[in-house]
Amino acid sequence: MNKAELIDKIAKDAGITKTQANEALDCFTNSVVASLKKGDRVTLVGFGTFSVSERSARNGRNPQTGEVIKIKARKVPKFKAGKEFSGKISGGKK
Repeated sequence: MNKAELIDKIAKDAGITKTQANEALDCFTNSVVASLKKGDRVTLVGFGTFSVSERSARNGRNPQTGEVIKIKARKVPKFKAGKEFSGKISGGKK
């Protein structure tokens, strides 16, 4: 499912226009990104938690030349699915 299909689904299920669904989805994603940038977590009970993880600096290899390269430390977004969400996907309790 891509963004346009998700917007169609939200609009249909919520009984709102596609424009309103698009604005709501954009607002949600922007809010999650802003919270993560501040270092906060976003927890949606029954769905999951968005957070930021720190990757330390490390050595890697250029796959074409085999040359050792330094990979800088950086922050990466992370999502951990909640129990309820995981259970629905894996066929567990609903």
